[in-house]
Amino acid sequence: MNNSNLQQSERLQELEKAPLGRLLLKYSIPSVVGMVVMQLYNIVDRIFIGQVVGSDAIAGLAITFPVANVSAALGVLIGGGAAARLSIALGNRDEATARHIVGNSLTLTIAIGIAYVGLFYLFLDDVLRLFGATEETLPYAHDFMMYVLPGYLLTNISFSFNNIMRAAGFPKKAMYTMFIGAATNIILDPIFIYWLDWGIKGAAIATTISMGVTSVFVMWHFIKPHGEVYFAPGTYRLNPRIVEGILTIGAAPSIVNVASCLINILINNSLNEYGGSDAIAAAGVFVTATSFVISIVLGICQGMQPIVGYNYGAGHFDRLKKTFWLAAGVSTIVCSIGWIGGMAFPCQIASAFINDAELIVKTGGYLRIAMTMFCIIGVQVVATTFFQAIGEAGKSIFLSLTRQVLFLIPLLLYLPNFFGLEGIWASFPTSDVLSTIVTMALIIHQFRRLSTAR
Repeated sequence: MNNSNLQQSERLQELEKAPLGRLLLKYSIPSVVGMVVMQLYNIVDRIFIGQVVGSDAIAGLAITFPVANVSAALGVLIGGGAAARLSIALGNRDEATARHIVGNSLTLTIAIGIAYVGLFYLFLDDVLRLFGATEETLPYAHDFMMYVLPGYLLTNISFSFNNIMRAAGFPKKAMYTMFIGAATNIILDPIFIYWLDWGIKGAAIATTISMGVTSVFVMWHFIKPHGEVYFAPGTYRLNPRIVEGILTIGAAPSIVNVASCLINILINNSLNEYGGSDAIAAAGVFVTATSFVISIVLGICQGMQPIVGYNYGAGHFDRLKKTFWLAAGVSTIVCSIGWIGGMAFPCQIASAFINDAELIVKTGGYLRIAMTMFCIIGVQVVATTFFQAIGEAGKSIFLSLTRQVLFLIPLLLYLPNFFGLEGIWASFPTSDVLSTIVTMALIIHQFRRLSTAR
């Protein structure tokens, strides 16, 4: 056995035998850092846009969030599904299938990415108006999308193969590739937005260049073989069995992002009706702030996923359950810290993105309402990834839909009729409580089934 294969074997044995706390820490820290770095793309863009261009630009950027959700949905459809299937295949010692998963993932990512980017270009202004753009916000949203759309394809490549790299046993390397892109974006943003005075267009160009740099680094890992998982001849032709396996597992996180797209459209139009562009700008701040905290939880989930997937494939159900509860506990602590920040310093958070004093105060009040129960949602996010990791696509999809669709959409349609603008913001904590109750019931039922299956 050569040195590369020996290292791969040692990484797989570690997933099976290493202490879970240390193992989750090892896999989660690079994942968390990678996800936080990804969020820095958005945060840096929005800070510069809000402070340099103004609140209408922030509102215009918020209009583009559904497009970003569609892009993310297609990225995790492939990347999330491929990573889960890869972990299970490696747990079964099936390296040939693992390599075919990687090759098929590349073909799917490029084909789907080209298709949706082309469609958005053809119908861009119509789509943005559907998403809630007004005469004031459309020019900003249009300028941003014209230059960032190619970057979404590159983002899909980077995100998908970062997940695969992590599942193959290279969490630190996956983290480093995200650092490279984030550093590039942080350097380019002030140059393009401020010094060259390109405004929101400059933010989009900086993001696209940065994601291009990240894509080159992450793809190089698979071009030059490392261990048993790499781009191999004969693996690119789509295999129906492998494609089905990727898409059925990836459907759960993908549906979350599609649901987020629908929610954002509904929210933008409702906010525009009850509060105008200022309310949409406030929503942009809320999404940015909460997404930063959720990105940490998602990093923990990504660290958990290969551990759970491998041990499920190997039949070690006790390790699987302990890993879930450990990840859920840490995620709850993270969300609780985010909740404290949102409750204690809402205006300070708003002031980072908005330079209008009156709007800062309003946004702070909205943040307090929307984040009332934010402390409890960590377990729901972890459970969705857990079911994805063990191949229970139906349950993962159902959990994905509870918070975003089953509860939140009816609340968004119902509460504003009685409470106006505050009813929109109150929909979020109400949905958080209901979805967490459903999540706990489903997890308890699943663990009882695993106990009887031993």
